[in-house]
Amino acid sequence: MRLGRYAAMVSVTAALASCHKPAPPLPPEQVHYTVGSGWRGERGVWFYPREDFAYQATGLAVVDRDTDAHITADGEHYDRSAMAGAHQTLQLPSIVTVRNLDNGRQVTIRLNDRGPADPGRILSVTPTVARTLGIGDAPARVEIVEDESRSRQINEQSPDARHLAIQAAPVGAVSVETLGGAPSTTPTRLPDSAQAEHLAVDHLPVTYAQGYATGGTLWVDAGDFSQRRYAGSVARRCGARVDYRADPRGLVWHVRAGPFADVAGADKALDQILAEGVTGARIVVEQN
Repeated sequence: MRLGRYAAMVSVTAALASCHKPAPPLPPEQVHYTVGSGWRGERGVWFYPREDFAYQATGLAVVDRDTDAHITADGEHYDRSAMAGAHQTLQLPSIVTVRNLDNGRQVTIRLNDRGPADPGRILSVTPTVARTLGIGDAPARVEIVEDESRSRQINEQSPDARHLAIQAAPVGAVSVETLGGAPSTTPTRLPDSAQAEHLAVDHLPVTYAQGYATGGTLWVDAGDFSQRRYAGSVARRCGARVDYRADPRGLVWHVRAGPFADVAGADKALDQILAEGVTGARIVVEQN
């Protein structure tokens, strides 16, 4: 009887010890340019990556869910202190500006991973970017920096090419500047938890530019159509409206639902529209 209890204690102790084993080291970084194939996100929605050097969009930006050590889609070690983020479809790596429409803050970050999986969000960012922008789940405008992103594409495809010169971030510091103005001489300090133990590849400076807060109105975009009757059919199924707008592609009938007073309302409407089979539906933000 005593032996049985002893064996049980040994097995429990061994199990606890195995739970505390350090994670295996990550493989070396092999940073590379990538577009990648289609991938399935939440709620059964598929995303199809493609090159787009004219990208600009508005939507909701969130903080990365997975902040554990892992390899990003372009071969980097994930670093929660980096000015970096994840995008559902853009080529990686890319350089983009992100503006929080609620407070006017704007940052420049490096996209190096795929995500977010939630079709109601357009961007996820590291905890450091989130603190710098002042976001949790916020309306944002995302715009690619074309020249730097094209340079990154060329450099990553040619191992002998000169790499894009990007300054390393001063660890744990945030400098503030006004849009169109000079940086402040007094940096704002981030909490200690934001400090990095080491610098990963191509860190961007932890800075933000302060512009005007515009705010925005939440809508669910259900798609564009070339014929009014098709747009009307989708709108009736989704409880949405049809608007006419000029479009060089000829898709002039725009279907959208809203406006919504809060994120919860937009999320609920998106769920309903996705359930109707409109898998391209997304939450967008119309700037005020």
